[in-house]
Amino acid sequence: MNITEFAALAGVSKSAVSRYFNGGYLAEDKKQQIARAAQQTGYHPSAQAQTLRTRQTRQIGVVLPKLSSESCARVVEGVGSVLRAHGYQLLLVDTANSTEQEVEALDLFRHNHVDGVIFLASIFTPAHKSVLERMHLPVVVVGQKYDGYSCVFHDDTGAALALTRLMLRAGRRCPGYLGVTLHDHAAGLCRRAGFIAALKEAGIPLRPERMCLAQFNMESGYEQAKALFEKAPQVDCLFCATDAIALGAMQYCREVGRRIPAGLLLAAVGDSRAGQSAAVPLTSAHLHYRTSGAEAAELLLQLLHGEKTGVRAVELGFTVVERASTGAPCTPPLQW
Repeated sequence: MNITEFAALAGVSKSAVSRYFNGGYLAEDKKQQIARAAQQTGYHPSAQAQTLRTRQTRQIGVVLPKLSSESCARVVEGVGSVLRAHGYQLLLVDTANSTEQEVEALDLFRHNHVDGVIFLASIFTPAHKSVLERMHLPVVVVGQKYDGYSCVFHDDTGAALALTRLMLRAGRRCPGYLGVTLHDHAAGLCRRAGFIAALKEAGIPLRPERMCLAQFNMESGYEQAKALFEKAPQVDCLFCATDAIALGAMQYCREVGRRIPAGLLLAAVGDSRAGQSAAVPLTSAHLHYRTSGAEAAELLLQLLHGEKTGVRAVELGFTVVERASTGAPCTPPLQW
């Protein structure tokens, strides 16, 4: 049934049908006529036709590095909570921590009909810059600060500073560091900067032999903790860039008999469920991932509605949650 036939059946004009299904003004009696006819016939306008007419798909592309990641899941929950309330659907692309696949996903959305993109970013390359410059649709970046684009990111430097400071103020003087690649501006560069700032504040020299880089997983945390303690067994407190890395380090310590917190204080960033429920619950910086997703969605809606907000960079804070790995009593988990 086409719109002409449906309008005749409902006893209204085609323009009235169009206004009804697109949320325009319509007299109450005509609304009721159309609603009754739609219920009787099951009629609904073609989504493809609406897209051609309005140039809107009501779909948002979301590019994320790892669907199984707890932090990514929390961001997507925040994005969805806002966009679904405004009638949008999410199209998710999991790039498996591949920068090449991130670029491919952005290019895919550039060529296919979505109204905007939310990009959970990790590392920016010239290829990222090139494809973003050619997007010609609203893009909001989450998790990293990227010049020229609206972004929602966390105070990663402050989180690392606070956690390292916490351990040093407990009397530890041989701090170690398990970080990630410095190509990752937030988790790598900023968290390293916070660790170094805490050492400088405490008058403790930076020792390269007490610093290692890991991948974003427990297995690598285990291996790099092993390498670190073989080089610098005197390390008495350890900052890890992520909870997953810290949990790998905790496993290594347990196997070699290094007690936490008596022999080693341990802290990380992320406040994951796994860290909360570890044999020695992990002190961690709670980053407001779900809030970041909701904030990113709100920014994208402003861009979609043509509000002249310009490029906005929204930095979110953090909460240090002290647990047994730094000698604190158990703390109830924060609301996500």
